[in-house]
Amino acid sequence: MSGGTDAGRSLTGHTRVSTQALTSTAQGVAGEVLGVAPELVRAAWRDDNGSLALALSLPLGIPALDRVVADPRLVAGFDGTVRERLQAAKGRILDRIAQLSGSALSRVDIRVTGVRIREGGRVR
Repeated sequence: MSGGTDAGRSLTGHTRVSTQALTSTAQGVAGEVLGVAPELVRAAWRDDNGSLALALSLPLGIPALDRVVADPRLVAGFDGTVRERLQAAKGRILDRIAQLSGSALSRVDIRVTGVRIREGGRVR
């Protein structure tokens, strides 16, 4: 007889993930998806008819505008315009947080609070 629990056995009790744990997870995921240091990401939660709605505020990395003027293809190297990047990021962030936390998220809202000039990007 093993000392572990049976995989198919249901245990009684409650499991809760703290708001701080969810917030740290959201900051890490958003930072990874959008290329921002997690400590620059602010996350707030609210109830959305029984599900969790996540609001993120963060600066976003963009190429220097003089570089874009010189080579407009650079925008594609940053995965598109700011709007395109944010739209794509919402779904990725929602899915990843739900996967990591097991929480049901209804939506992700992103507010860009500033920009940071980034080198990089790839020309396609």
